[in-house]
Amino acid sequence: MTDSDTKARLLAAYDQQLRTDAETPSALAVKELGPLRLVKFLGGRGFITYQDLAGADEQGIRGLVEAAVSHFEGQPAITKVEWKTRGHDHAPGLHEALIANGFTEDDPESIMIGEARALSTAVALPHGVALREVTDEADVRAMSAMQDEVFGEPVSDEMADALLHRLSLDDGMQLWVAEADDQIVSAGRLEPVPGTAFAGIWGGATRAEWRGKGIYRALTARRAQAALEMEKTLIHSDSTEFSRPILERSGLLKVSTTTPYRWARS
Repeated sequence: MTDSDTKARLLAAYDQQLRTDAETPSALAVKELGPLRLVKFLGGRGFITYQDLAGADEQGIRGLVEAAVSHFEGQPAITKVEWKTRGHDHAPGLHEALIANGFTEDDPESIMIGEARALSTAVALPHGVALREVTDEADVRAMSAMQDEVFGEPVSDEMADALLHRLSLDDGMQLWVAEADDQIVSAGRLEPVPGTAFAGIWGGATRAEWRGKGIYRALTARRAQAALEMEKTLIHSDSTEFSRPILERSGLLKVSTTTPYRWARS
């Protein structure tokens, strides 16, 4: 099978298995609007996704965007919304409609998919660095704060609260960190997707001074091993340009792109 055939097979699995309720396991509420799924999360976050746009033309897509914004404008508790686009979708005029309705475009990320066993090989860690799964509140808050710092965001309780809520659901999500001298230097989570062959690896972050030492690769391998223990055979991730090359070296393939568009209540 050629790389092109493999990418087509993996992308089809992604569209069929992941672009469903499986995409939003921690949603507080989901409303269907035509092909759209309008999702409410903790912390006043809204999210818009879909399996496809049902063949809508430019005018139809503009109407969907306007209706989605109207829905969230009518919910004062929602302060920000993400519309998740995919590069392989047929979506005429979507970018223009989103910009016209107050969304701003983020940087695109690569949709990476591959076999869990390709990532699960042993990776040597630098001396003094160890991996462990975290579940205690103090550890989760320390992990979340480190990720905020690495991503250049103000340290906040929002993500930590969401992760602690997820852990309380006992839905299989795992949080993993790498530590050196009692400091978290890298972190990421594993999210098995019920009813599918997939587990997602998310939130990968490594402090700048610890990059290039194989720590993120080791953390990825350990999460892949945990996925296999759950009988998940495929790994998926939306990757920045920092993590994409690492995942490619581990055998994952870039099958498409995803670009978030963000709306904030004025």
